[in-house]
Amino acid sequence: MQKLVRIESVAAVLPEANVDTDAIFPARFLLLTTRDGLGRHLFQDRRQNADFPLNDPAVRDAKILVAGENFGCGSSRENAVWALADYGIRVVVAPSFGEIFHTNCFRNSVLPITLDAENLATIQSAAASGATLAVDLAAQSITLPDGAKVAFDIEPNRREALLNGWDETALILHRDAADIAAFEARQRETLPWLYES
Repeated sequence: MQKLVRIESVAAVLPEANVDTDAIFPARFLLLTTRDGLGRHLFQDRRQNADFPLNDPAVRDAKILVAGENFGCGSSRENAVWALADYGIRVVVAPSFGEIFHTNCFRNSVLPITLDAENLATIQSAAASGATLAVDLAAQSITLPDGAKVAFDIEPNRREALLNGWDETALILHRDAADIAAFEARQRETLPWLYES
């Protein structure tokens, strides 16, 4: 998994509520069997509208998406997060997320940041002005162009995994390495035939 420590970028703003995973990655593309290239289908149907926010050349290379309430609701398709990541989006800021989408973000090195209405409005305003934002996962803050910081909370294990580029297995191996080694040592003594080649 790719590490996520600090992202500095302009941000695209998609403020509407209840953007579901079918809007993010339409179902007709679910037959694609590789993650590579899925970004070209991100918001495929919405991007037919010239005024859709991601069509703005000023945010074409945005790594941050500022979204509305309940972003990523609907079906559990992980492909929606894969498409965001392949497109280059590494951070999604919203007042709330679909539960499965939120979990899938962490599994795919995309940082979902939940903010209250006041802080979200501050971020949206800065993003709409074309300003560059700096998301610092280590400090758990978003820095605005004037130097002001907006703090956010992330569950410690998920934060550690993103900072180190660990998937769930790597996190378990890191956290429980001593217990795993002790178990294997005991098992080698009590069940040695399991280890014979």
